[in-house]
Amino acid sequence: MTQTITPAKTTSTVTPRTAKAQGAIQSAVRIVVSFLFLCHGLQGFGFFGGVDGAGGSVELGSWPGWYGSVIELVGAALVLVGLFTRPVAVLLSGVMAYAYFTVHAPEGLLPLQNMGELSTLYCWIFLLIAVVGPGTFALDTLRRRR
Repeated sequence: MTQTITPAKTTSTVTPRTAKAQGAIQSAVRIVVSFLFLCHGLQGFGFFGGVDGAGGSVELGSWPGWYGSVIELVGAALVLVGLFTRPVAVLLSGVMAYAYFTVHAPEGLLPLQNMGELSTLYCWIFLLIAVVGPGTFALDTLRRRR
């Protein structure tokens, strides 16, 4: 005896109003996260207390500190305005994963033990932004409409 399984009928609860709100929320999260990350990148150049809390900056041209700060700064600015958002968000996610595994992980097993919560959060949030996209208010969205 064979049994036939039919898929359940699904109804979409996404209305145009819900989709518009979702796009606006995606944009807001992208803008806030990238602004905070931009400030994080500026710390490498001595702003906001610098890398040591006393205004210190990373040495010009040093690896990975200076290059990481440049990537963070430029990448955050691009994500902030929503330009090339997906590939840049993947890059920034990788930068934070690298930072976690090279700086924080050797200090302890868990992010709470090794002070790697920020790099972990940024890594996953940028990966999420890469997957879900920039939202409604982004230069990428304007480029696609043309």
